[in-house]
Amino acid sequence: PVWMVALLVPVRESGSMLPQAALAPRVRRLPVRKWVWVVGAAGQAVATAGMALAAATLDGAAAGGTVLVALAVFSLARALSSIAAKDVLGRTIPAGSRGAVNGLATTLSGGVAITVGLAIHALGGQDVATGPLAALLAAAAVAWVAAGAVYATVTEPAGERATAAAGPWWSRSWGLLRDDAPFRTFVAVRALLLVSALSPPFIVSLAAREGGVGLGALGPFLIASGLAALLGGRLFGSLADRSSRRLMGWGAAASSAVLLGLLLLMPLPGAGSWLYPLAYLLLAFLHVGVRVARKTYVVDMASGDRRTEYVAVSNTAIGVLLLVTGAVSGALGQLATELALAFLAALGLVGAVLSRRLPEAE
Repeated sequence: PVWMVALLVPVRESGSMLPQAALAPRVRRLPVRKWVWVVGAAGQAVATAGMALAAATLDGAAAGGTVLVALAVFSLARALSSIAAKDVLGRTIPAGSRGAVNGLATTLSGGVAITVGLAIHALGGQDVATGPLAALLAAAAVAWVAAGAVYATVTEPAGERATAAAGPWWSRSWGLLRDDAPFRTFVAVRALLLVSALSPPFIVSLAAREGGVGLGALGPFLIASGLAALLGGRLFGSLADRSSRRLMGWGAAASSAVLLGLLLLMPLPGAGSWLYPLAYLLLAFLHVGVRVARKTYVVDMASGDRRTEYVAVSNTAIGVLLLVTGAVSGALGQLATELALAFLAALGLVGAVLSRRLPEAE
């Protein structure tokens, strides 16, 4: 059912962000954090296997409901991995090299995305049988198991076991946002950086409106995302190690410029054949830079348990703001897709200006 399809992205994104501030105090009491990531990987493996089973054996509302439940489990497990990953990265990789690590991982994942995209595109047609999709999901579950096994071998120096903090987690989280001005600015900038994350689906919608985009045409868009990651991973990783603050601001401004250029060029005859794929590729490329930059910035701006708090509270706050921003852009998109894109472009420009108030973290 269509309403279930509409819930996929909010459940995946907000479900992994909203619980992090509540989970962080428990993670902080552990001297070694890599096992939290391994548990999260195991949870994501189980959830993805559940989706594969649903795709292979169910259809209609039964399949949709099962996938949504499995996706909720996936998101909660992803929250654990997200909290732990920044801590382990900060403990094991020195400042000045963390952007390169994020960039290399992004580059490699881009290669995988291109391979999968080519495979889907090779199936052709306007639809893809559930068998290959179930096989892809099963392969993803196996990949999560392998990732957990590899991560378990990371040599992580043990930190001090944090004592239980006074007061409920929501009070401490609000206090951190209220009293820590640089962190509050980072959260605001990160929310405005959603321009590069939320705009690509609207471009696909415009392409579908003009030329029709079925599931069989998913391959080219996935190839574009993979190509952007492949090209941008190492480049943006290096730039983030120089100044993740400037990279965030530049990425937001450039994303807004792409959207404004798209809106200006749309009336040209025959522009849809090249304009939408090009805009999608550019936004995917810029999103790689924004993502690498903000991950590097939050790891470099603090250390120890303060880093854990920053990661968890910022992700929970962004989970809330993602729902709000998504609702507003979605409502505007119901009126006209162009309105939603103009709104997101305006957010990106504000984010680029606000990023100048952030202190350098490197």
